Amino acid sequence: MSITTRTVRRLMALAALLFLGIALLIRAFDDGALRQYSGTALYASMVWAAVLFMWPRMAPAPAGTVATVFCWVVELAQLTGLPAELSSRSLAARLALGVQFDPVDLAWYPAGVAPLMVLHHLVRARHRATAAPHRPPSALRHEASAGN
Repeated sequence: MSITTRTVRRLMALAALLFLGIALLIRAFDDGALRQYSGTALYASMVWAAVLFMWPRMAPAPAGTVATVFCWVVELAQLTGLPAELSSRSLAARLALGVQFDPVDLAWYPAGVAPLMVLHHLVRARHRATAAPHRPPSALRHEASAGN
């Protein structure tokens, strides 16, 4: 059975909502390092889900790379002051763009994406293994000898 584009998109929308819910839950109960760094990693996880929502057939490594690079670009943009200006006007901009550059965040983005890349790879490998018809080695030898 093939995983359809529609199914991947639904799963990625649910994943993004799950990551957002976890981030908001942590934000409601913690105001320290857990809040800051888990929020950064979960932001990257939401970006990963968005990448796969837009490109459902993308392989794990490219999806993780696109998500991480996007997060780095947003973080580096904070050096310009533009995200801080937009964030002062909008909570959505504050959550999406951040306010202030933090070099530590550059390491937390891949930390949020790497486990998802591994999971994505494992799911794809399992799906391929179950989708491929199983043929015993004797059948393969018979087919090879029949071709000669």
